[in-house]
Amino acid sequence: MPWERIRSALAAPPARREAAPTAAVALVLTKDFQLLLIRRAEHPRDPWSGQMALPGGSRDAGDSSFLDTARRETLEETGIDLSGAEFLGELDDLAPRTPSLPPVIVRPFVFGLSARVAVRPSDEVAGHLWVGLEKLKASAGAAEVKFRGETHRVGAYLASDPPVWGMTHRILSGFLTRVL
Repeated sequence: MPWERIRSALAAPPARREAAPTAAVALVLTKDFQLLLIRRAEHPRDPWSGQMALPGGSRDAGDSSFLDTARRETLEETGIDLSGAEFLGELDDLAPRTPSLPPVIVRPFVFGLSARVAVRPSDEVAGHLWVGLEKLKASAGAAEVKFRGETHRVGAYLASDPPVWGMTHRILSGFLTRVL
């Protein structure tokens, strides 16, 4: 599965584009199809605290585009500079399904690196994991997670601890469906 296959799978314009996205994330892949996941640091004001995620965040006034937001946030959170990475495509915009979460709209972008690079996590990142796309897809299942004091059974990827669920799961499900 060379980059061209991913580029081709992502060539069609995203089906869902919101009028006012507010954040961007980066799916960072290596040539051997390892994907970077981060674990968000625990913070009482972060509704996604402690969850597995993709690098990303809110657009700043200095960002000229959401693509720039994804690159800047990845550099800030992981120390990975995507300015020389191959841009492979973008995915559908997504918003949280839970009304108690902040009303964000996330635009995901996919980047390819020629090799795995060192991750230098910021204080926003408690850990990271490189996981193969095939392994991630094969780990699809369900998990029980605690959210806002309640336990919920959710769709998840079980290739990490904690499992990948929520918006990150939805982003990765759409991506894996298109490329594998």
